[in-house]
Amino acid sequence: MKKVVSEFTEELAANGGSSAELCFQCGTCTLKCPSARMMTSLRPANLMRASLLGLKDEAINGDALWQCTTCYTCVEWCPCNVQVVDVITALRNMAVANGDLYENHKKVAQSLIKNGHTVENNDKIKGLRKNLGLSENPETVMDNAAAKADFDKVLNLTKFTELVNE
Repeated sequence: MKKVVSEFTEELAANGGSSAELCFQCGTCTLKCPSARMMTSLRPANLMRASLLGLKDEAINGDALWQCTTCYTCVEWCPCNVQVVDVITALRNMAVANGDLYENHKKVAQSLIKNGHTVENNDKIKGLRKNLGLSENPETVMDNAAAKADFDKVLNLTKFTELVNE
């Protein structure tokens, strides 16, 4: 059997998705995926097949790539020890590098950039914290300007801010 090697499969392997080549398309990942049961467009096996065949556009475009919750059920059940979540993460990273970021993930990333947290500390949360006898802001970058400045430097050095705001 010939091995399909393309720039895409090499790029995928370089980004952490090398175990895709172990997949023999049994479909267990899709069968066991809790998200696939509820969302008709998520088919981990289809993402794996597109990856194996070097079909970059099919693998990194579309909602299916972003519907994975990274619960690792697929990995736990895979008879070939394919690290499906690593493959999906690599595909997502490649999609983001191409300027494609799922809108819901973009909102979470923008909150991280703005606040240093993925969930904004609104008045309701502040009130709940106060009722529990806690300070309104958690003792994290949210309450420490110097730590937030350091965090912002990391975001800028890694070009995370640039990727999210494209």
